[in-house]
Amino acid sequence: MTGDDVIALYESISQLTDEMRSAARAGDWDLLAALEAQCGQHIASLRNSEENITLSEPLRHRKVDIIKKILEDDRDIRNLTEPGLRKLSALIQSNQTEQKLLNTYGMGS
Repeated sequence: MTGDDVIALYESISQLTDEMRSAARAGDWDLLAALEAQCGQHIASLRNSEENITLSEPLRHRKVDIIKKILEDDRDIRNLTEPGLRKLSALIQSNQTEQKLLNTYGMGS
């Protein structure tokens, strides 16, 4: 793998995180999960091959720029998904509490 190949992988990850952000904005959670899985595969490939590659100065700068964009996308995705996750967590907690009360006081089905 060459430095250009490493940058191409980073660019692919950046494209995927951009698509993930769009999916999160649209509330398309199935697409978001599928894209996240693809992103994970790219990251695994990068981890397995990047450590033996020395990047030129221009490629290092490009890598930094790409990583900044990936982190920005990640922040946006979290901001879009966390409110829904908090609601889901509260709903699960509420259902668990309700089930405990029903079990405790014998009002279950």
